[in-house]
Amino acid sequence: MPVSVLSRSTSPHAGQKTGTSGLRKKTSVFTSDNYLANWVQALFSSLGSEIDGQTICLGGDGRYFNREAAQIILKLAAGNGISRVIVGKSAILATPAASALIRARSLFGGLIMSASHNPGGPSEDWGIKFNYKSGEPAPERITNEIFKFTETISELKFGDIPDVDLAVVGTTEFDGFTVEVVECTAEYVPLLQQVFDFDMLKAFLSRPDFRMKFDAMHAVTGAYAPKIFCELLGAPESSVVNCGVLEDFGGGHPDPNLTYAKELVDILYSGADAPDFGAASDGDGDRNMILGKGFFVSPSDSVAMIAANAQECIPYFKDGLKGVARSMPTGGALDKVAAKMNLPFYEVPTGWKFFGNLMDDGRCSICGEESFGTSSDHVREKDGLWAVLSWLSILAKRNEGKAAGEKLVTVEDIAKEHWAKFGRNFFSRYDYEGVESEKANAMMDHVRSVIASAKKGDKFGEFELDFADDFEYTDPVDGSVASKQGLRFVFTDSSRFIFRLSGTGSSGATIRMYIEQYETDPSKLEMDAQVALKSLIDVALETSKLEEFTGRDKPTVIT
Repeated sequence: MPVSVLSRSTSPHAGQKTGTSGLRKKTSVFTSDNYLANWVQALFSSLGSEIDGQTICLGGDGRYFNREAAQIILKLAAGNGISRVIVGKSAILATPAASALIRARSLFGGLIMSASHNPGGPSEDWGIKFNYKSGEPAPERITNEIFKFTETISELKFGDIPDVDLAVVGTTEFDGFTVEVVECTAEYVPLLQQVFDFDMLKAFLSRPDFRMKFDAMHAVTGAYAPKIFCELLGAPESSVVNCGVLEDFGGGHPDPNLTYAKELVDILYSGADAPDFGAASDGDGDRNMILGKGFFVSPSDSVAMIAANAQECIPYFKDGLKGVARSMPTGGALDKVAAKMNLPFYEVPTGWKFFGNLMDDGRCSICGEESFGTSSDHVREKDGLWAVLSWLSILAKRNEGKAAGEKLVTVEDIAKEHWAKFGRNFFSRYDYEGVESEKANAMMDHVRSVIASAKKGDKFGEFELDFADDFEYTDPVDGSVASKQGLRFVFTDSSRFIFRLSGTGSSGATIRMYIEQYETDPSKLEMDAQVALKSLIDVALETSKLEEFTGRDKPTVIT
């Protein structure tokens, strides 16, 4: 006899529109009056009979409210025809690990409880998203249907089951419904062991003359890093820090960039005694930051450098790459690699689902976004630990055969050699967070008016315009069109600046300004990016009248 279904009446909440990576709001919103239950029920209702008897996974980044939310979701799953839910122990499951689990066990999909790199806690952010059969974020045809159901929802269907103990690995059986609790590393760590040469990595990380520091930022990769870097690869326990997964991320902002990962940055810039390699990951484990001793690798450069070295250094790519892709705002360093290596190249809108289509169609092996997301077709998500292991693999391969005490090839060496070969795309992003939505939209409307009147050959300061537009993308796999994906000005020397409103915040608006300039002059390749880009930054700010519209005289974050 199946689990009894308890029907509960409800009414719609406005604004439950799923963004580029799920639904994100303040925690207090999700904990109020069936807000979470409405969205989850809308998801299950939108999928209809397709979910009957299916198995899904469930987990998240460990933030506040996840454990309570997991019980709500389990009861709704039981009441809507799901037969089995695989849950990460203590409701912990990194986003790339969820993707790996979906793929390895051929699941129908999975629910991930995370607001990604946003802060956590009772007064901070919470979020949820659905990943589909290939492990990719739900396509728009599903998220659009979810939204339609949220606007008319009147009933919640809960399975009549008690709370399940998620702190213990094992299986709990109900009538026609099963909850299976697994270690959060299940399927994911074995997959990484297939992708990378763990023997080579262990030999390198065990060297007495190499030191690394990985900062989990009190977020979900703290449940993975000690096992991977210390237990399996032999790095000293001191190599990993802030690995306690805390509901409020220790009061920090779990976004691995130069501003919010200041503790790690200070360590890597502490002088001659600094570690040789540093890395950090974000709330749900899908973003990364890469540092050398006193040296920062921009995400746009990182994906290009990984792609250029992948076939030689990572066994998964030993037969070569199928193609590479980047999001439109990401710097064009990857374009140069693709051209020189004769690889298919794709420029897509921001949002990992666009990469997923290319990967499912066998067109893309490695991809990345300037927002500190880098990954490959081993999963269908950004993967912070994958990026870290990729860089360690490059370092390990380049230093094979070097005796203890012999000068090692460094992160900085690899970057400078890359620039000498491919040229350097100086790149920076300015984030203006928490801008009043009305002011942000007014500024964007002004930029659109400039684009409408701009023509080829117009001068913007010292730069001559090639074209200006609002980026539009036609998916080569399914023919779908994504429009209004970013306001961009591209100049005849390949310099460009771009403006977007980010969809990853929970309140207000984040204006992102992207600046890029390509350089091949050997005497200029090692310039500081902010110095190299200053004239173009000034032109972008003047063109947008950003300070005039927003009142902001400086960005919240510069990367």
